[in-house]
Amino acid sequence: MTFPLNADLHCHSTVSDGTLTPEALAERAKANGVDLWALTDHDEVGGQQRAMDAARTQGLRYLTGVEISVTFADVTVHIVGLGFDHTDPRLAEGLADTRDGRGPRAIEMGEQLAKVGIHGAYEGALKYVGNPRLISRTHFARFLVESGVCRDTPEVFRKYLTEGKPGYVPHRWAKLGDAVKWITGSGGLAVIAHPARYKFTPNEEYALFSEFKQHGGQGVEVVTGSHSAAEAVRYADMAREFGLAASRGSDFHSPDESHVDLGKLPPLPADLTPVWSLLAERVH
Repeated sequence: MTFPLNADLHCHSTVSDGTLTPEALAERAKANGVDLWALTDHDEVGGQQRAMDAARTQGLRYLTGVEISVTFADVTVHIVGLGFDHTDPRLAEGLADTRDGRGPRAIEMGEQLAKVGIHGAYEGALKYVGNPRLISRTHFARFLVESGVCRDTPEVFRKYLTEGKPGYVPHRWAKLGDAVKWITGSGGLAVIAHPARYKFTPNEEYALFSEFKQHGGQGVEVVTGSHSAAEAVRYADMAREFGLAASRGSDFHSPDESHVDLGKLPPLPADLTPVWSLLAERVH
């Protein structure tokens, strides 16, 4: 599968912090002309069998997926895994360890928000959680918008949920090497997700890409919902420099929140190696 195709290899369902079920996402992907799809819920593979079954029902080709949170240079970085064995026990154990800190962190976020007069935020966020073990800042943001504290999700993050703001509580995630090992050890391919979002210095970014590749990482998201056209050009250059395959994914969470719909991204630059060309045998 090296020919151009509409691949969307990054999105989220109600199993993590999306608002649509795996089945509804598969239907939406099919309606939007997606040829190859992956569901990449945060630190969780519990929706993979449902997604595979739904893709089969829709006549979609499918790659297993996950988005793992790691801490690198004191920043939370996301690593997407594609084409792995979703039943691998080592992967499941690693993801479970990564998830464990979300609950206590969320309780502390609620306490911090209460100190600035926003009461009941933890309980409110829980109403938006499909999987309580995966409560996240996104669920708090939805509550703060629905309760009228902020106009939209970006305002919530600007005022309350980023570093230095009253609702921000850091969490130390998995190590970069561990996340890559879990993915590759279960037969998959590791991808740096939306690299422009991390705001690293050039030296820090070079270190991220270098260490990622040393651990066995093979891909980077070049075209993604949060990248501008200029950023896509920049990370196409990084893919060439580091010899990485290029991935493409909308990072779709919700029809009401996401900047880009499933399957509605520009194509990858023609000279890059698409990740799916390295995963042809892993497609369902």
